[in-house]
Amino acid sequence: MKMKKKKIKGTAQKPRLRVFKSLVHIYAQMINDDDGVTICSASTLDPDFKKSTAKLKKAEKAKLVGELIGKRAVEKGLTCAVFDKGAYIYHGRIAAVADGARSAGLKF
Repeated sequence: MKMKKKKIKGTAQKPRLRVFKSLVHIYAQMINDDDGVTICSASTLDPDFKKSTAKLKKAEKAKLVGELIGKRAVEKGLTCAVFDKGAYIYHGRIAAVADGARSAGLKF
C-alpha cells in the first residue's frame, strides 16, 4: 500500500521553515507559500557566519543557523512556523536547526 505524502504549506502568519543540507553546508528559509516569497533566510555561507564558526562541527554550525533564522524571523514579527524537513529524517543537523530556532523564540 502506497502512502501519500502530506504537503506542508506556509502562510503569512505561520510561514514554512524549510531546511536543506548538503555535505558541507546547511540552509534555512522562512517561506510564505500564499504569496510565493521568502521572508528571511540563513545559511553557513553568510559572510558574518563564516568568519566566527570556522572550527565548529557541522551539528554545531546547524544549531547556529537555526538560531540565526529564528532571530531574523522574530525581528520580522514572526513567532510561529511550520517545520519542513523535506525528505530528511529528524536527526542530527536537521534536529539541531530546529532546536536552534526554538531557542531563538520560534514555535513549531
